[in-house]
This record gives sequence, C-alpha cells and structure tokens, in this order.
Amino acid sequence: MTTLSGHSFGIDIGGSGIKGAEVDLATGEFVGERLKIATPQPSTPHEVAKVVAQIVQEKQWDGPVGITLPSVVRNQEVETAANISKDWIGVNATELFADYLDADFAVLNDADAAGLAEVAYGEDIAKQGSVIFLTLGTGIGSAFFLDGQLFPNTELGHLTVGDDEAEKIASSAVKDREELKYKQWTKRLNKVLAEYEKLFNPQAFLIGGGISRKFEKWGPHLDIETPVMPAQLRNRAGIVGAAMAAVDGLKP
Repeated sequence: MTTLSGHSFGIDIGGSGIKGAEVDLATGEFVGERLKIATPQPSTPHEVAKVVAQIVQEKQWDGPVGITLPSVVRNQEVETAANISKDWIGVNATELFADYLDADFAVLNDADAAGLAEVAYGEDIAKQGSVIFLTLGTGIGSAFFLDGQLFPNTELGHLTVGDDEAEKIASSAVKDREELKYKQWTKRLNKVLAEYEKLFNPQAFLIGGGISRKFEKWGPHLDIETPVMPAQLRNRAGIVGAAMAAVDGLKP
C-alpha cells in the first residue's frame, strides 16, 4: 500500500448517523473534532447527500472527500442497501454526489474503508496473510485481506448461520435491542465466528465498531481457535479509510 501524506476528509454514512472529520494521513488521526449528524429518515439518496454536503461545509473543507456507504459499491453503482433506504439500489454514486460536492471524491463500502484504515494504521497482523475484518454495529460489515490487499464488497453479515442472517444474530444492535449481557451476546458471536472460521480459515479476525472498545468485557468469552483481536482504530476507522480512498483513487 502506498504511504499517504497530507490531509483528507472522510465521511462515514451509517443507518443512525453520518460522521465526518478531517484526517492527517501521515498518522491516521483526526484533525479537529468529528462532526456527527443524525441520518435523515427516510435515508434516501438525495437527503443523505444533503447531509454529506452540510458536514463538508460546516467543517469548511475544500479538498478531496471520501464517502462510505453500508452497501456493495461496484463501478460506482450502489448494488445493495443495508440499514439505509432501498432507494439507494441502482444509484450511480458519482452522479449523485457530484450534484452536492464541488470537490474530488470517492465512494466505497464502509467495512472495506474501515479495513483499509486498519491495514494502514492498525495491527501489523492485518498486513500479513489472510485476515477477516468485521465491523459490529447496526449490522455486521466485513472486509477480506490477503497480505494487506483488499478483496472488496464481501457481505458476511448476510451469510446464513443456523436459521438466520449473521447480523440478525450477533450485531451489537441486536445486543442492545434484546438487552443481552456480554456473555449471552458473545455466545451468539462465537457461533457466527465459528461458521466464518469453518468456511474461510483466516489467520485472524479483527473486530471493529464501537463495541470493540469494550473488548475486555466479551473477548475472553470467545472460544474459537482463530485469534480474535480488537481493531486499533475502533469506530474511527470508517472515516479514516474514506479519507484514504479520496486521495488514493480507490473506486471499486
């Protein structure tokens, strides 16, 4: 991966919030405060794009912008919509955001962006061998890496485990909604990770998303053979990876 420098701007679009910040690409750290605005409901393309433009304007940023979506984005066309309006499906992301941003920009999958940030600024293990990066939040996002190179647009959260989709079993949103204790929730997560382990045999799992901050509360309850580690960038990773993509020309 190319060593990046200078500053860029990342925006991470989620089902509940849209977050943006300026990023120092030499360190992967935010420059100033992150700005978060609630995701409009319904979260249709134009309403979300308006919020993206608002964040860029409020932060007085006039350089490149990276944008993540909880979607498969291929050839800049949005092919899926997880936890955002189904109106996104079939939208050309380049055409949409060009109407709202007067800057160079890139659009990519949110978990892919977060994984790229971890490879660049996080654990060395993310750069070596086969690694599955997972974000546990409203759903379960995934990114596959082989020696630090991304295989884009994987959707492990939608893999059926038992009788249901993985993210309906073990996302952190499910934990909150069903008021599960960490040990109860980890039993579910272990079932999901065991299925991923059986199918893909990675050398390690990296877990991101807000719940990774509490890894010490649930990590010890996991009992799969594959090492499981909390991501170092926690829930900063999506914004940082988006900012990287904006200057690295990554457009899946």
